[in-house]
Amino acid sequence: MIKENIEKIKKIVDSTCQDENRKNTITLVAVSKTKPVEQLMEAYNSGQRIFGENKVQELCKKQEVMPKDIEWHMIGHLQRNKVKYLVPFVSLIHSVDSLRLAEEISKEASKIGRTIPILIEVNIAREESKHGLFEEDVVNVIENIAKLPYVSIQGLMTIAPFTEKPEENRIYFKKMYQLYVDIQNKNIHNVDMKILSMGMTNDYEVAIREGSTMIRVGTGIFGDREIL
Repeated sequence: MIKENIEKIKKIVDSTCQDENRKNTITLVAVSKTKPVEQLMEAYNSGQRIFGENKVQELCKKQEVMPKDIEWHMIGHLQRNKVKYLVPFVSLIHSVDSLRLAEEISKEASKIGRTIPILIEVNIAREESKHGLFEEDVVNVIENIAKLPYVSIQGLMTIAPFTEKPEENRIYFKKMYQLYVDIQNKNIHNVDMKILSMGMTNDYEVAIREGSTMIRVGTGIFGDREIL
């Protein structure tokens, strides 16, 4: 079933990109939080190589036992005291929402001489329950993070509000894309604005239509989270 789900998502992505007259350069992140390694391996054997986890401990455990050609993305809120566990192997951190967190990533990465790709998390809908920077603070924080060694800003990420009607999030995706383009146009040193991570199981099609380059899909691949 997981293989079929991945194939279905890829077809929808292909079709959406054709509708928008854009090349399919969409990166699919399989959000594997709470899912057992057996299910991740089913996705892996179907060709999936990028997995996203919300919790550092779970990410580290899975990374230890799964194939080494996997790209691991940290997509959940990251505490500074957990950064040291990720820097040896993480491919991308989506959830950088403060200069202090970026400084910690830079400090830990410097110990092993590795530059860590990061995204800046934006709370575009200004939800109290969500992490991320408000739109008006993003440029200033990026300009400061860009001065740090051992981190490389690759783009932006947002988690849009959960809604039964994906169209309701179009306004937020439009805002994110405009912010993304505005920052691109500033040509800030050490900022390579090439990833716009937005869109999840229920709204990734709308997100792609509004400029997303990376989607994070969990339920659409692995099914509903099991209730223990």
